[in-house]
Amino acid sequence: MSYMAVAAGASAVSGIMGYKGNMASAKAARQVGEYNAILAEQERDLLVRQKTQQESNMRKQSNKLVGAQRVATAASGIQMAGSPLDALADTFFNTELDALNIRFARDIDELNKTSEAALARASASARSSAYQTQAYSTLLSGGSRSAQLLA
Repeated sequence: MSYMAVAAGASAVSGIMGYKGNMASAKAARQVGEYNAILAEQERDLLVRQKTQQESNMRKQSNKLVGAQRVATAASGIQMAGSPLDALADTFFNTELDALNIRFARDIDELNKTSEAALARASASARSSAYQTQAYSTLLSGGSRSAQLLA
């Protein structure tokens, strides 16, 4: 077997190995991206649950405060009108404002984590495509070198 034939065979093997390596890297890039996306989605779900629980706890505390205000007003013999009613209304409106702020924060967190997951998938897809392109380029380059050596 001539030196050129051996060199051509080695070039072809090198091209095939490069192709396989880059295709494996493409698969790994997709898997890592999907893993990161799943993590972001799980974090999103946890944040949503946490904010929902925070809102629920805040409402329970507010209900206790309203109850204490009513008991204090009734115990003093004052009618639930005027200043005591204004204080009760303030408690109610502040509770609703706090609840809206918690929901808004939850929505922002949810959007951020959803975007993070989408970005992880898009980045993984781009990296995977780049590795696949490199794989085909390596294969073609190895084949071209082999053909030149045999010619």
